[in-house]
Amino acid sequence: MIPNKFVTIFAGVFLTLGSVYLAILSWNAVKTHNYIGISEQQRHSITVNGDGEVIGVPDIAKIQLGYSVEKKTVAAAQKDNTDKMNAVIKKLKDDFKIDDKDIKTTDYSIYPQYDWSKGIQIFRGYEVNQSLEVKLREMEKVSQVLDEAGTLGLNQIGSLTFEIDNEEALKQEARIKAIEAAKTKAEDLAKVAGVKLGRIISFSESANGIAPVAYRSNYKVADEALGMGGAAPEIEAGSSEIKITATVEYEIL
Repeated sequence: MIPNKFVTIFAGVFLTLGSVYLAILSWNAVKTHNYIGISEQQRHSITVNGDGEVIGVPDIAKIQLGYSVEKKTVAAAQKDNTDKMNAVIKKLKDDFKIDDKDIKTTDYSIYPQYDWSKGIQIFRGYEVNQSLEVKLREMEKVSQVLDEAGTLGLNQIGSLTFEIDNEEALKQEARIKAIEAAKTKAEDLAKVAGVKLGRIISFSESANGIAPVAYRSNYKVADEALGMGGAAPEIEAGSSEIKITATVEYEIL
């Protein structure tokens, strides 16, 4: 026969475990109240888009500077071209304080040139071309460099574009605005529909490409004026619009 004290202890443990079990069942019932009749795989969601826009002002200018010359011999053409381009590079480094890393040779070529006379090809000489890409980090120097290039006699000046150096920081600012816009839209829709928003299920974004801003200037150099200098051009860098669209999917409770 089992002593009464053991029966009492057993009954107490049983009642305690039973109470805990009922409490767990009640808690689970509360948690799943919003999903009655909906399985984990069937829970509903809402997807919204939000746009974020930021205006960026270019702070870097890139320009192509080059010189093309034709002489009877390769050596003569190379010497003329090298002297001219070396003078330009020295000017950029010494007077405009442009770092070596911001001056890059993008082209160097030598081609024989011919004339045609009565169906006969007649050798005329050799053409040597050299081009530099110069990155300017001080916008006020753009006009000065363009003017100096003409003064030094370069005959290939162009492809001036403006870019934003810290583009990612502006994208992050636009991204935050886009997510906030999507959240506001989702909250408004949930209020109208009479539902509650849950956790974010998924997120994606798309961004517009920030194209280089084209050069706009009143600067014009006539062919006969090359090498003679002229008035410094007026440069307007303009601005670029950075736009990010955020697509956010929210769980509906």
